[in-house]
This record gives sequence, structure tokens and C-alpha cells, in this order.
Amino acid sequence: MFRRTKLILALLAASIGSGATLAFAQDSQPQSWSEVKCARYKKAWSEALARRGTQGLGPEFLDNHDAFLASGCMAQANVCPKSAEELELANIMVILAMNAGTASTFLPFSCRK
Repeated sequence: MFRRTKLILALLAASIGSGATLAFAQDSQPQSWSEVKCARYKKAWSEALARRGTQGLGPEFLDNHDAFLASGCMAQANVCPKSAEELELANIMVILAMNAGTASTFLPFSCRK
């Protein structure tokens, strides 16, 4: 439990720092809010995977998440966490995404029957 708390705190700290970097970055073309949210989310996802790894994450979970990212974060939510590790990562991503200023409806996590 303590390790999980340390991981979440480390990811939150990284997310806060990355948000500040994005705010000061100047691109030649202005980005839409959807593009900014997706860029922040992609960065948080990469950092989370780098810190925790992919152990316990199934190919369906990862493939569906990759499809969401490839769509510019516009694809319908279709990433269903099934294992404990997938649910833990999804929960971390919810916290990081909300911390980055995205709405909860932005996230790709959903389990349909």
C-alpha cells in the first residue's frame, strides 16, 4: 500500500511539473483544448508506464488504450480494466488527468457489456 501511495505522489508531482512546462511552451500553431488535454494525458501515460511498468496489463487493455491515444484521444471510451494492475493504473490515470485539468468524461476507461 505504501509503495502505491509513493507511486501516485510521484506521478502527481511529475504531472504538475509537466503542466507548467506545457503552459509555457510556444508552438508555431495554437493547439485546441482537446489537443492540449491529449498531449498532457499522453505524457502522464508515458510517465506512469515508465514508473510502474506493464506487468499485469493485458494486451487488450494496452491495445485499446493505444488506439485511444492514436485517435488524438477522440475515440469512444473502450479501455476496460480487468486485472487489479489495470484497475490500479486506470485509477492513477484518473487522478493525473483530473490534476491536468481534463474532465472525467475525457478518459478512455469504460467497461461495456
